[in-house]
Amino acid sequence: MKKVIVLSCNTGQGHNSCAEAIKEYLEGRGIRCDVRDALDFVSKGFDWFVSQGHTFMYKHIPAFFGWGYRYNESHPALLEKGSPMYRVLTSGETRMYKFLLEGGYDTVICTHVFPAITLTGLMERYSLPVKTALVATDYTCHPGTESTAVDKYFIPCQSLAEGFRSCVRFPERVAATGIPVREEFWRRQDKTDAKRALGIGESNRHLLMMCGSMGCGPMVKLLYEISKKLPENMEVTVICGTNRRLYKKLVRRYRSNSRIHAVGYTEEVSAYMDSADLYLTKPGGISVTEAAAKELPMVFIDAVSGCEKYNLEFFTDIGAAVTDTSIPVLAEKCIKLLTAGDRLERMRRALLEYDQPNGAERIFDELSR
Repeated sequence: MKKVIVLSCNTGQGHNSCAEAIKEYLEGRGIRCDVRDALDFVSKGFDWFVSQGHTFMYKHIPAFFGWGYRYNESHPALLEKGSPMYRVLTSGETRMYKFLLEGGYDTVICTHVFPAITLTGLMERYSLPVKTALVATDYTCHPGTESTAVDKYFIPCQSLAEGFRSCVRFPERVAATGIPVREEFWRRQDKTDAKRALGIGESNRHLLMMCGSMGCGPMVKLLYEISKKLPENMEVTVICGTNRRLYKKLVRRYRSNSRIHAVGYTEEVSAYMDSADLYLTKPGGISVTEAAAKELPMVFIDAVSGCEKYNLEFFTDIGAAVTDTSIPVLAEKCIKLLTAGDRLERMRRALLEYDQPNGAERIFDELSR
């Protein structure tokens, strides 16, 4: 590899975060790497429509978002070759071909199935000597993957290999590499030092709450239930991300409570994870992979469903996370876990035994062969 392009898609920040993690690692190895939103090759209008539509459904009508994902799973023809959506996505293949050719790229990595479909159409129509790959950013095979044909399919772990092989045209091309996350999540600061740096009581248990970069889900209700029973030796930090409305509401409501901290958009998520004893979050593919790299036990909010349902099942099945559909029960579970050090330690050990691979490093090794 000498020059790599990572094609992402603005349907949630996770795909972009994965792309940036790959870029960070490759550039650290001296390889030129660029990241591009692949839907732009179809049209700027289509890119805007998909991005804004995804964000609106994710934040305001998550049940409909989950229904749409399940419908897509049960109707694979929606993304099969010749379908209306397939034709839309491959309408950008000529623009993508010219971009790759003029850019001199020798490797193309996709972090979403949409650009992989466009790339598949391109490779069937044009001759282009490049290596191609699709990286799974969740612990399941996304609908539409069966309509792609790339050189490598990089998946989260070996235990999921059979499921992924059953939904691709070339099972032998599947490689268990892990999901790429930024290098900072592979470094762990001493918990006491991290708490001190962030203004958390060094001897206090610390619950970190975060529900995606958009701050979606029942965060206000959950925090209310937790605050009613929060012991004196526990603190809670809520990272609201880009959701300024949520941030302002929490600041107004809890400004007099020194054990509850509302944080807006921050670049210090890694440090907050280092300081945390427990992580309450929705099971987005990248956020749970970051927490797993930190060996941080998790409690899951089933806020969106869709592909996140499989992430939830994966980590609860290995004993690294718990969940519930009831907000009061979730709040109670968080408090009980924070007072039960032995249970937290078992959850942490489950993540240690999982032995998650460094995705970006393994992908580099696979593509360098």
